[in-house]
Amino acid sequence: MISLKKRQEGFTLIELLIVIVVIGILATIVLITYNGIQAKARNAKRVTDLDAIQTQLEAFYTTNGYYPSYADLNSPSWVKTNMPSLEVTALLDPSTTCTQSSSTNCLSSSSTAPTTVGNYDYYPTDSTGSSANCEANDTTCSQYTLSAFLEAGGGLDTKVSLN
Repeated sequence: MISLKKRQEGFTLIELLIVIVVIGILATIVLITYNGIQAKARNAKRVTDLDAIQTQLEAFYTTNGYYPSYADLNSPSWVKTNMPSLEVTALLDPSTTCTQSSSTNCLSSSSTAPTTVGNYDYYPTDSTGSSANCEANDTTCSQYTLSAFLEAGGGLDTKVSLN
């Protein structure tokens, strides 16, 4: 028997809305996962950079008997001359907008640990703990603290002088 009713083709509005909501949920999950992966990659670079900087600082100390001052380590020309094995980009946090090749002061210097992402912190001091004396006469720099704030609840990664 043949039906006399005309059959309608297509999707209802409710079916379309359900599909749109499901696609939106899936897109949100993918975006959140992607952002988490990116944060982990930036954190891994931060840890690797601090290890590389510490290695070069210790090599410089072994050769010269002192650590570089904050001003020295913030000068691209000084770094290229005195630490040729150190990639200048290792001094830059992955989320910074600073470009070391055209600017100085890409590192920050603070006696307190950083609390935000953006710059690595290099704080050299002399044997009495004075950063001012170290900056006035960089051959007196006998210790340092190097740190970076990690994203996504990663906390703080800190390196200190080995002497």
